Amino acid sequence: MVGPVQSIERAAAILRLLATGPRRLGLGEVASSLGLAKGTAHGILRTLQHVDFVEQDAATGKYQLGAALLHLGTSYLDVNELRSRSINWADALAARSGEPVRLGTPLEGKVLIVHHVFRPDDSLQTLDVGALLPLHASSLGKVLLAFGAAPVEPLLKAGLEAYTRHTLVLPEELNRALGEIREVGWGSEVQEMSMGDAGIAAPIRGQGGLVVGAIGISGPVERICDAGGQPRPALITLLREAARAISRDLGAARW
Repeated sequence: MVGPVQSIERAAAILRLLATGPRRLGLGEVASSLGLAKGTAHGILRTLQHVDFVEQDAATGKYQLGAALLHLGTSYLDVNELRSRSINWADALAARSGEPVRLGTPLEGKVLIVHHVFRPDDSLQTLDVGALLPLHASSLGKVLLAFGAAPVEPLLKAGLEAYTRHTLVLPEELNRALGEIREVGWGSEVQEMSMGDAGIAAPIRGQGGLVVGAIGISGPVERICDAGGQPRPALITLLREAARAISRDLGAARW
């Protein structure tokens, strides 16, 4: 079995470093941050620059992500059929529910947010597109786990991280919750990822009925849940209607 290619791993590490930094980085900063020799870092940066994945400022000599790489990221979201088919329905769900809506797909043991519609008011909100959420502590993630879009075993083997005192960290607790989600057709989390917040999510199916993503509503507990701490039935109804509509658009015969 062929192992990982070190030069590609190093190039990926440089791109991640440039993506997370708030400013351009010099050669020495890149090399020291990743523990690379300056010559090695310089060679990789020059190659990335050659394919326009990295740009170098002419005045300072420092590096930043290039236009070609940013275009690839945007193109991924634009051509992602799940996102493109969901946009109108997600917008309508946010308008009807009065709550923010997020669309998630599995990525490397996490939930990748590929679309986010703000709550339709004037409150300050942060765009979550590109964010990664824990599978076991988010409503989106639990839905993906329950319906087989993401594997459960690697999570259980690695151990379930506690984000709050309400996070499901015992395998039997998580498996029980996933079984309930499969039974009712939607999932929730109440203060499992962050105190004071809650979320509900429903699966999105593609052709053949396979779950390819999840759509969810999230917000403060008092907005998502009723006085008894249970998700509001009206929100669940709106959410499931949107999930069914998206699934139909993706060619699902059942949901």
